[in-house]
Amino acid sequence: MKVNELRELSAEEIVKKIDGLEEEHFNLRFQARLGQLTNPLRLRYVKRDIARAKTILGEKRAAK
Repeated sequence: MKVNELRELSAEEIVKKIDGLEEEHFNLRFQARLGQLTNPLRLRYVKRDIARAKTILGEKRAAK
């Protein structure tokens, strides 16, 4: 997910996006443990997207 896309979202939408990404991260970790993960790099990308979204959410909350 691009930073510009996240900046356009509202704080509530970012929170929902973070929840979805965390759920996806959990599922990817589970698949990795079972040896069923098809794209191991996806785990890294999802983790970075979560961090990126949390950073932008913090910026939005600090700007209020």
